[in-house]
This record gives sequence, structure tokens and C-alpha cells, in this order.
Amino acid sequence: MGKRHTALGIKQTIRLEWMQRAANLRLAGLDKQRIREDLHEYLAERRGSGQEGMRSDQSRAFAVNCLMRTWVSPDPALVRLRDALLLVLAEQPALGLAAHWAMISAAYPFWWSVARHTGRLLALQEQVTWAQILNRLREDYGDRQSVSRYGRYVVRSFVAWRVLADTASRGCYELTTPLAIPDADLCALLFEATLHAMPEAKAELGLLLANPGLFPFRLPWMGGDVIAQQSDRMEVVRYGSEADLLLLSRGQRLAGPASS
Repeated sequence: MGKRHTALGIKQTIRLEWMQRAANLRLAGLDKQRIREDLHEYLAERRGSGQEGMRSDQSRAFAVNCLMRTWVSPDPALVRLRDALLLVLAEQPALGLAAHWAMISAAYPFWWSVARHTGRLLALQEQVTWAQILNRLREDYGDRQSVSRYGRYVVRSFVAWRVLADTASRGCYELTTPLAIPDADLCALLFEATLHAMPEAKAELGLLLANPGLFPFRLPWMGGDVIAQQSDRMEVVRYGSEADLLLLSRGQRLAGPASS
């Protein structure tokens, strides 16, 4: 288990349009320093509400660092995934939600953990409360104040991304309409991101298709042979008569190319 899987990391509500801004700057070919400067200028005029300038330099720094670690300077093992997802954003902007979700889940597994518990609860009931999510996070990360604070930022990000909606009851949320994923290419990228978010970096295909961490999406069914054709960054191992195990390729598990 690496540092990504033990760190909480999300120290500020992250809005979808901020993610798109960072990705657009990367697609435009700007260097890291220029992107960082642009994001600071951009966020100085915005808050988590998207309306006002960030009053706290620290809050802005947290947000910029998150955006940089996601789209601009990810861990080396995530660079090829990042590049593939940037192509999705460039060629299929209507599917941007899925691309951003995949990348932030891989870069910040804590995001994926909050999503996994949220999705698991929503599979059992129509609404979910923050208290229920927090109880499950504490089982994974311990009863620390930071778990509550940063976990709430992630949930509020879900609302800002419109994958959850507030209800009339404070701290209670409901699912919005899932986004249909139309093709195997993007589905494979979501699976790859999920494997990066999991410390063991492997999972049965059937469990990935129903993974609660992907609750904002409606995924097409596909077999392991289809996945194997989509990416050389994942391996498919058949075990038993019908089950397929997906795992990151050895090169992806150990390291990736230098971040760029």
C-alpha cells in the first residue's frame, strides 16, 4: 500500500469546473508553473460555491495542489492513465464527468473510499446520511477529526458535481440520474482508475461492473476479452469456469514513466 492509499488528501471542496480548467490547461500544453499560477488566479475569484473569491490563501493552495496532483503532476504510475483520460476530455466532452471521476479516484483513493461507502449505502436505501458514511470511513481510517473534515469535503464535492443531491433533511443525500457510459474504452479506463484506487490493484470483473465506487455511472456489460483489447495497462486472468480477474500490469504496479 502506497502513500496515495493512506493519505486523505482532499482538504477542500473540489468543483467540477475547476477540474476542467486544470485539464484544459494541460491540454493546451502550458508548463507546470504557468498552470499553477493560472489556477491560483482563477480560484482567487471563486469559492466552493463558485460565486465568490476564496478568502483563505490556504484553502486556495489546497485546491490548487489537488488539481495539480490530479491532472498536471500525478504520480508516475498514473501518467498513462491521465493521458488517456485527457483524450476523452478532448474528444468526448459530454463524458467529462466520468473522466474527471476516474482521474481523481486514482490520484486520491480517499475520494474513491468515500464513493464506495456512499454507493454501497445507496444500493440498500434511497437516501444516505453523512453520519452513515462517516461511520464507515472511521472503520477504514480510524476515529480522527481529519477523517470527518476531509470526508465531508468529498461528499460536498459529490453534491457540487451533481452526482448526489441534498434533500430537505440536513446531512441527507439522494442519488441523481447516473451517467450512461456508452463504450468499452471509457469503461475500461474507469476500471483502470478503480484498480489504482485499490491497494491490492486487482478485482474480479463482475465486482468491478457493480463497484459501488462507480455509483454515478451506468456501465455496459463486457467480458474480460473485451477489456484485454482496450488497454495494455491491465491484465485479465481467467480463473474458474467463468470468472475473470483484472489487475494492473506489472509495469503499472511498480512504476510509470516520469511525470510530465
